[in-house]
Amino acid sequence: MQMTFRWYGEGNDSVTLDQIRQIPGVEGIVWALHDKQPGEVWEKDEIARVKKQLDQYGFNMDVVESVNVHDDIKIGLPTRDKHIENYCKTLKNLKEFGVKVVCYNFMPVFDWTRTDLFHPVGDGSTALFYEKNKIIDDPQKMAEYILEKCGDYTMPGWEPERMSKLQELFDAYKPVTKEKLWDNLKYFLEAIMPTCHECDIKMAIHPDDPPWDIFGLPRLLVNEEAIDRFVKMVDDPYNALTLCSGSLGADPNNNVADIVRKHCSRIAFAHVRNVKHFDNGDFSEASHRDCDGDTGILDIMKAYHDCGFDGYMRPDHGRHIWGEKCRPGYGLYDRALGIMYLLGIWDSLEKFDI
Repeated sequence: MQMTFRWYGEGNDSVTLDQIRQIPGVEGIVWALHDKQPGEVWEKDEIARVKKQLDQYGFNMDVVESVNVHDDIKIGLPTRDKHIENYCKTLKNLKEFGVKVVCYNFMPVFDWTRTDLFHPVGDGSTALFYEKNKIIDDPQKMAEYILEKCGDYTMPGWEPERMSKLQELFDAYKPVTKEKLWDNLKYFLEAIMPTCHECDIKMAIHPDDPPWDIFGLPRLLVNEEAIDRFVKMVDDPYNALTLCSGSLGADPNNNVADIVRKHCSRIAFAHVRNVKHFDNGDFSEASHRDCDGDTGILDIMKAYHDCGFDGYMRPDHGRHIWGEKCRPGYGLYDRALGIMYLLGIWDSLEKFDI
């Protein structure tokens, strides 16, 4: 297992590379060119600038999160082939810098959905929160809230340029049924697999967050059955998974550890975080400690260890603690605590062969 840390880049993140370097066990930075719009080619000189920054601190840049998929591909418009061609050009450019995994998602309109970005969790800290009854019929109101609370930070999937055309996006997705979205995902993957083989880059899809339909928009990667379908649909080792325990774990019916054991050979990237469920369907993100949530962090880590997982892992969203001012879910302190907790579990499993 190779521990990594997500970083949004100089000027777009409250956390610095020098701070990340001081977290024991972190080998790589999960990065992206966050100023690029979906469909644009990532040029070599742009990638090289990031590599130069990471090289100064001894970090690898093996994992990208994310090269976003253009809406025309998800909708299945005639223009999708041009965007797929550009996507393949980006993969070829990333190959030149040693990238091994590209995390992406295939969620319509919103990459993720929360109703409160700084919800008090009872110990003085705050965390991302989902209130079920607020996700009914007003996505514009939610988008305005997210953009306001993000401040100067660019949030993937919530870019102001996209949110300004929210109604246009919803109109464009109206003909896209769940089955049509599956078809469009298969078309995209089959088109890029030859380039993935050529570049030795795994495409690792992120589950839908949360794992159910939102505002009438279909969601695909929501449970074990859907993941079974996904890996069989394009049965290729380069068609891989970013298995997010928090996204899948938002549904209490999902057993993430079982999914890890079933599909470990196809997991290229692991996001590990914890979720606390409430009886009314709400959920709050929690610390990585197993007993603070309902996701089963200990079982999940043991499943990865039992399967000999040698891919990339990162602590996912953390709480906002000790007065830290940061991008929602992506502060330094709680994610650093999360890394030490996860590595503590892993080291114990290694030493005592539990």
